[in-house]
Amino acid sequence: MSRLTAWFTHLAALLVGGTGLAYGWARYFGQPADEFAIGHPAEPHLMHAHIVLAPLLIFACGLLWRDHVWKRVASGFPKRRHTGLVIFATAWPMILSGVAIQAAVDDDWRLIWAWIHGIASVLWVLGYAAHQLSRRPA
Repeated sequence: MSRLTAWFTHLAALLVGGTGLAYGWARYFGQPADEFAIGHPAEPHLMHAHIVLAPLLIFACGLLWRDHVWKRVASGFPKRRHTGLVIFATAWPMILSGVAIQAAVDDDWRLIWAWIHGIASVLWVLGYAAHQLSRRPA
């Protein structure tokens, strides 16, 4: 994988993961600005930033599949495979549930997709961090 692909992926993961975590905090733990407000004042801005930036991470996942993952799988390269598999396995439900949240009409389904998206996303972020922090093969 090229350095440009790696840096693009790191930047996309930081931006999308950061806005997602910040949005989750604002949505579920942030305090309203006043007694008449429904949620934290930053919540809509964080949600919009997360939605606008998410395609960067989806594109980065495609680049990683082409330039990194498939080459490793095809060659039988075992190093750091466990964290890579966590990233790959959680990327699909994270991406698909993110789209489903936007497309869901029913409130119950939107809540179900939000839970799936939140759990898959936190697992993806943890897997990505573990993958980056694990030792590189010599």
